Amino acid sequence: MKFGILTSGGDCAGLNAVMRAIALYLYTNIKNTEIVGFPDGYGGLIRGEAIPMKREDFEGLLAVGGTVLGTRRTPFKTMTVEEEGGGTRLARMVANYRKLGLDCLFTLGGAGTHKTAALLCAEGCRVIGLPKTIDNDIFGTDLTFGFQTAVDVAAEAIDRIRTTSESHGRTMLVEIMGNKAGWLTLHAGIAGGADAILIPEIPFNLDILCAALDARNRAGKRCNIIAVAEGAILDSEAPFRRRERAFVRAERGETTVTPHLAEVIGERTGVETRATVLGYIQRGGSPCAFDRVLCTRLGSYAGKLAQEGRFGVTVAYTRGQITFNALSDIAGKYKFVDPDGELVRAAERIGVCFGR
Repeated sequence: MKFGILTSGGDCAGLNAVMRAIALYLYTNIKNTEIVGFPDGYGGLIRGEAIPMKREDFEGLLAVGGTVLGTRRTPFKTMTVEEEGGGTRLARMVANYRKLGLDCLFTLGGAGTHKTAALLCAEGCRVIGLPKTIDNDIFGTDLTFGFQTAVDVAAEAIDRIRTTSESHGRTMLVEIMGNKAGWLTLHAGIAGGADAILIPEIPFNLDILCAALDARNRAGKRCNIIAVAEGAILDSEAPFRRRERAFVRAERGETTVTPHLAEVIGERTGVETRATVLGYIQRGGSPCAFDRVLCTRLGSYAGKLAQEGRFGVTVAYTRGQITFNALSDIAGKYKFVDPDGELVRAAERIGVCFGR
């Protein structure tokens, strides 16, 4: 049997580990297995560029960060758009899938990747998806691979920032990835002992936030740590569309609320305030032990699904068990933090401020 693998969207720790698990399962359990990798995500499939791969190409990948195949963001909305010269990207992918004689394509990616995978399924291609994103926002799975590693990295960064914050008596804002969903900021903020956590699902009130910081300062606290999701919004911004918020921020020369927030907090509280953007450091590096185990479970299960002929699905981690969902049921859906969920309430019970 001939299998294809691609990694699409943003990179994260664990992509290589999942590919390793898929390949080792296939080579171990299916005779005459042939695997090709598509470079740069769906771009490789669109171009029909397939790289023959052998078992030894995968065996040393468990602890290697990034993706040996390379990855790109190929927007879902462009897949069915008629291109110059005729045809669509989707049509080219389907044609190359058939030309290469694939029995199954494994797609490792986030929400956009899953939407495109569902399109391929609708065109008759056999596809199995795997849930990858540090945002942990894929519907139908409790966890995505790469998430826990990013949590560990962000929490360690908060630990390090706290020591310099205490040394100088500052308020420090730590901007963490998460444009639509606040899972990463919520988990890293709690793990790092942040005093305030600001996430997209809970628009925050600046007066409430500053009052909480003032109370800490009056109590003699040496520093304040605020974990801010890149998609966090003021309650005054909540009624506006994303494009309108982006326009207002662009007028201030900003892309997120963090710089503006640091300036205002400093002025209102009289405490020196600084902001740190963790950025791509959260995506890079070797997967943590938890993710290595999760990647092995997800990847080997995906191989098992292929062996059993279960296609048009994506692997999921639910209540500690590895299972699967139909791509048609989860494509285009997101999983958001419940503002009244147990984790948020637990943080509030110990005094963490969400600006509400």
